[in-house]
Formats: sequence, C-alpha cells, structure tokens
Amino acid sequence: MSRFTLHDLAAIIDARAAAGGEASYTRKLLDKGPAQCAKKMGEEAVETVIAAVGTDREHLISESADLLFHLLVVLKSRDIRLDEVEAVLAKRTGQSGLEEKASRKTE
Repeated sequence: MSRFTLHDLAAIIDARAAAGGEASYTRKLLDKGPAQCAKKMGEEAVETVIAAVGTDREHLISESADLLFHLLVVLKSRDIRLDEVEAVLAKRTGQSGLEEKASRKTE
C-alpha cells in the first residue's frame, strides 16, 4: 500500500489552485482570499475539538483530515509552503517544548 502524505495533499492543492475554478472547491475557496480560508479552517478546528472530546474515533479522524486540508489551503492562500512549516518544527525539536515556548516570549 502506498503511503499518502501531507506533501501529496499539498501538491494536489497546488494543482487545483492552478486549475480553473468552477469544478474545484479548493480553487473557489482560494479565490475568496486568506480571510475566508482562515474562517473555514477555524470552523474545521472547532469541529475537530468537538470530535476530540467525543468518543467516536472515526469522527475525530475524519475531522482531523478536514482540518489538515484546510490548514494547507490557508498556507497556500498566504504563499507558505509546507516545507517552511516543517523547517520550523525541525528547529524546535532541538530543544524542549518548554524552552521553545519561553524563547518566543523574548522575540
């Protein structure tokens, strides 16, 4: 079985962003701008939180997929690549989470 990654999803979002709009939900959402993309991501975040406090594992998995998709759309709307986010995450792994959080307060 092949493994589907967030990079695969980001590539699909890139392709749909470059395509014509009427048949693509992604293109329609991007055409509404970053604020609308962020609003939709926020809705998905709330739905994910609600699913997380529930007991339906499959529902949480499904809502998590929606949230990840919409996060990648927000990043695309702001011209931020997934590898840029991964670079920040990689940098942060060199220290504890508490140290990293404390360092952000001084910036």
